Amino acid sequence: MRILIVLFSLLCLANMSVHAQTLEQQRFEKDAQAAIKALADDMKKALMTAMQDGGPVEAVSVCKLIAPTLADEVSRKFALDIGRTSLKVRNPASEADSWETDVLQRFETRLASGEAIQKLSFSEKVATDEGPDQWRLMKAIPTDKVCLSCHGSKIAPPVQAMLDEHYPNDMATGFKLGDIRGAFTVKRDVREK
Repeated sequence: MRILIVLFSLLCLANMSVHAQTLEQQRFEKDAQAAIKALADDMKKALMTAMQDGGPVEAVSVCKLIAPTLADEVSRKFALDIGRTSLKVRNPASEADSWETDVLQRFETRLASGEAIQKLSFSEKVATDEGPDQWRLMKAIPTDKVCLSCHGSKIAPPVQAMLDEHYPNDMATGFKLGDIRGAFTVKRDVREK
């Protein structure tokens, strides 16, 4: 009888732990989606203002100077780490890690299979070699028409000169409308129970 009580207690504890982990993951995903929306909205507003003020050349400066500050502000607001990455990065500091690379490649496969780019999102708990495990989420960034000014195949010479100056190892060109330009990437340490 004692064995049954012990087994039942262990089962209950395991169930509570899984439930707590599921709730934590749901909170993380909700916060991550809100943070992505906030960062996307802030960046779009800054880029549209720059495009109106000085065209694509000015937009390059926004991406270089303002986007990192916006990401830092959103990270603090939502108590997580948010950024952008791609298989073809412009800024080497944004290079995808192995987990992000794997997710981006899966996004490409899902897009090629006909899944809508707006639906390309993935989240999971990831074990880390150093430090605590992390909740991680990525959401694809589609290439819109306005993106092609700086990320397309035909970039105006003044814009190309600005890109060459700021990003001498730029790989983030050659995109077409509807391509996956990259993804928002979000992480938060798993809370220890």
